[in-house]
Amino acid sequence: MFWLSIVLAGIVAWGLGTLWYSPVLFGKAWQNELGMTDEDLQGANMPLIFGSSFVLMCVMMMGMTFVIYAHAEAERTFVHGMFHGLMTGLFYVATALGINYLYQRKSLKLYLIDAGYQVAFLTIGGGILAAFA
Repeated sequence: MFWLSIVLAGIVAWGLGTLWYSPVLFGKAWQNELGMTDEDLQGANMPLIFGSSFVLMCVMMMGMTFVIYAHAEAERTFVHGMFHGLMTGLFYVATALGINYLYQRKSLKLYLIDAGYQVAFLTIGGGILAAFA
């Protein structure tokens, strides 16, 4: 179940990203903030980008399992996992992105899009990981 929950959480995170960065949600705003055109996106090696991002999301989810399992006495529920995912997303990932974006002089809007996605998928992924514990 351990590996299955990591892969499932990675799939969910990746799926959320396809929606998050689509024109339905924040795709166009994200693209505008980066100054990218549709042609820029079409010229990318999408199988490599999507495959690599999926692997990295699974690595993040594996790290989340260590956080969740560190509390051996706690009852592992979806909400318990979401709490740990939210705290990890807010206090580690969003702050690390914020530091980088300050030095790179990227916009607040871009930061909110990217950090929001990271926090959202870690929160949901944490829930999935704890529910399958």
